[in-house]
Amino acid sequence: MAYDGTNYHGWQLQNNGITIEEVLNRELTRLLKEPIAVIGASRTDSGVHARGNVAVFDTENQMAPDKVCLALNQSLPEDIRVQSSEEVSSQWHPRKANCTKTYEYRLLNRRIALPTERLYSYFCYYSLDVGKMRQAADYLVGEHDFKSFCTAGSNVEDTVRTLYRLDIEKSGDVIIFRLSGSGFLYNMVRIIVGTLIEVGRGVYPPEYVAEILSAKDRRKAGQTAPAKGLTLVSMEYEQQLPQWHCQKNKEWEYCILQSHIQKERTAYFLINRCRDDDWRQFVRRNIHRTFQNGADKVFVADLQKSRFEEGERYGYYQIRKPQPEEEAEVMNMLEHEEKAQMDKILGGEAEKTEKRPSWYLAEDISVFMGQPV
Repeated sequence: MAYDGTNYHGWQLQNNGITIEEVLNRELTRLLKEPIAVIGASRTDSGVHARGNVAVFDTENQMAPDKVCLALNQSLPEDIRVQSSEEVSSQWHPRKANCTKTYEYRLLNRRIALPTERLYSYFCYYSLDVGKMRQAADYLVGEHDFKSFCTAGSNVEDTVRTLYRLDIEKSGDVIIFRLSGSGFLYNMVRIIVGTLIEVGRGVYPPEYVAEILSAKDRRKAGQTAPAKGLTLVSMEYEQQLPQWHCQKNKEWEYCILQSHIQKERTAYFLINRCRDDDWRQFVRRNIHRTFQNGADKVFVADLQKSRFEEGERYGYYQIRKPQPEEEAEVMNMLEHEEKAQMDKILGGEAEKTEKRPSWYLAEDISVFMGQPV
């Protein structure tokens, strides 16, 4: 979907104004002659635009899936258009599937505003140093706790996100911030942009952004940039899990072998290091993500301190020591290249700690408790 968010109170249904979700539900219900409720991938805020949002809905209507967008666009207002439509698996959820989201924020940087840019960019008349903003942006790329860049009071349990890239381009009077990541917190993009503007003005030095990130305090970051400059550009869904998923920052470093999830429903989670203060949330988050990706069993190893204990729980996941034959059988799944890479990770840490780390097994006990994770 593409839409101009100027006249809407965001994506999600609201009591105080019309939303994108409300319009889609109304027109799809009319078209398909049955109650329709869409589920959106990104619940954009009031005034935010989109060129590539995604939504799903269930229907018993037999209309050809690829024709739905053409028929629906006949009744949608001019500021909303569905770009394409297709059938997907009934199990597919747009907010649970692994996805790279890309946003753009447009900033008009000149002495006098342009009326034709007023709806789709934020006007700033201060002189901005793009080079310093790029230096500051480098501190934000990677997997971090972005709590400082999330609106205070947001109802979210985990504020860790992965920012794959943050590019800043200048063309004439327009500066474009382009951010791609695994997901974004409430107002995260707009707070990042607002903070980088302060760097560009000379209020903060570039390296201060690293301090803001470490503080995990919204009060340390800059102002939230206005919504009208923000556009959700695209959502690229992962077609196949990478063989390895590895991340590192100041607080933690880890690798997850994912190549056996699809067939054997098994993964291997190796933790090189993690601060004690982050440990429980870090372990729960990564085990949960691995189960969401399709694993039934996750072998875990703490290469730093051997902090796992028999019977310990992380959310709905319980840790136990695998039986020797169980561990041997699973280890036989590994290909030669995978064993070499794992031995490299394990061997390096084994030399430092003078002992080879112990494997534990994480299992989803919510299945037995009758509760969802």
